Amino acid sequence: MKFTAEQIAGILDGVVVGNPQAEVSKLSKIEEGVQGALTFLANPKYTPYIYTTKATIAIVGKDFIPEQSISCTLIKVDDAYKSFSKLLEYYNQVKLNKFGIEQPTSISKTAKVGKDIYIGAFTVVGDNVKIGDNVKIFPNCYIGDNVIIKDNTVLFSGAKIYSDCVIGNNCVINSGAIIGADGFGFAPDENGEYSKVPQIGNVILEDFVDVGAATTIDRATLGSTIIRRGVKLDNQIQIAHNVEIGKNTVIAAQTGIAGSTKIGENCQIGGQVGIVGHIVIGNNVKIQAQSGIGRNVKDNEVLQGSPALSYGDYNKSYVYFKNLPKLVKTINELEKKGNGNN
Repeated sequence: MKFTAEQIAGILDGVVVGNPQAEVSKLSKIEEGVQGALTFLANPKYTPYIYTTKATIAIVGKDFIPEQSISCTLIKVDDAYKSFSKLLEYYNQVKLNKFGIEQPTSISKTAKVGKDIYIGAFTVVGDNVKIGDNVKIFPNCYIGDNVIIKDNTVLFSGAKIYSDCVIGNNCVINSGAIIGADGFGFAPDENGEYSKVPQIGNVILEDFVDVGAATTIDRATLGSTIIRRGVKLDNQIQIAHNVEIGKNTVIAAQTGIAGSTKIGENCQIGGQVGIVGHIVIGNNVKIQAQSGIGRNVKDNEVLQGSPALSYGDYNKSYVYFKNLPKLVKTINELEKKGNGNN
């Protein structure tokens, strides 16, 4: 899809300096600009690239005054960074602007679908499913029986929603994510063998939840695994059965959360964090990457390490640990001197 400088300026309420009919069909960094690409200049340290970039159009601030000749067409705006972000959002909307039901698909006769939806080829929609308005379901998705998907939600290719789960408004579920697989529940018998404990609950995603690629959220044994409004989950996260994550919490990749743990609101959890089951983590908690959490955590704590310590204590301890060889050497020398005096 191609856009002219004039069209882009109209979207951004900007002013064209150069050729208003200059066309672009892709986006690029200013230092990697090529013919037919749109770029932007927001950080002053990248200013030299505006004179050498091969991009066709560049978005710049209204206060930008070139000191050399520029080959690309400029679009002057109040804030180059915000304008480029707005354009990215617009571009993404255009890219996702699909409608209709492709074939082949398998949609149960008992399923109900809303207005202005898109269902891609090879998607399966089970019995009694309810799909809201303006939902986009890309090819090769699976929607199990009795699932509810509310308005304006997007499922990218290969996402799987198991039976009875509820997906809120304005959610994004990326490729390979699995919502509602069985929780890890097995009971040992007297012979040391394990029998599966049926997992008959579901998963509830409230509104504006983002789920990253290949992230898995297990259904509850009983009741619901609940991801509250505004939670953002990175790729390859494991969330076990009956976990609850409070609103506006963000979690980075490869974090694992064991069963029945409750995480509060507005928390920030780094990558590769491990959290044991059946604990409570308060609100506004920050957990540094690769930490191991094995206890309840109070509101506003900042933790690092495995097992995790307070962030300040961890840094002090790390200084000592880093200097441990020197300390050992000093102790050995003192011991030798002490033995020599005896």
